[in-house]
Amino acid sequence: MPEKLRLDKYLWAIRLFKTRTLAAAACDNGKVKFNGFPAKASKNVNTGDEYEVKTESKKWRIKVTDLLYRRVKYEEAIKFYIDITPAEEMERLQFQAAVFYTGKRKSKIGRPTKKQRRDIDDFFEDQ
Repeated sequence: MPEKLRLDKYLWAIRLFKTRTLAAAACDNGKVKFNGFPAKASKNVNTGDEYEVKTESKKWRIKVTDLLYRRVKYEEAIKFYIDITPAEEMERLQFQAAVFYTGKRKSKIGRPTKKQRRDIDDFFEDQ
């Protein structure tokens, strides 16, 4: 096994990003931090490193337990890092899931029903 492993490849292999390109783009845009500073995609990953990673859905805080050189299934990938995300972030995600907006209009709110529409039309015809 090679001794060096790029950060973008590691983040892709542990399944934080769907593609390696997305992982590299996150690094380039400052969404991946090491010791509070933005980390480049080419940075070498070492065991024991802690990273803050901001994905579309969650702000991760991970600690590297072992290096993973190729993408494996999720059940295997989670063995290569420890999720040390703060409790506040987890609570925010729980709250966000509870108030998830589906894009559908709530019933009885908004546009009138057919019966209500007829009643409105009848009201205005009488005047």
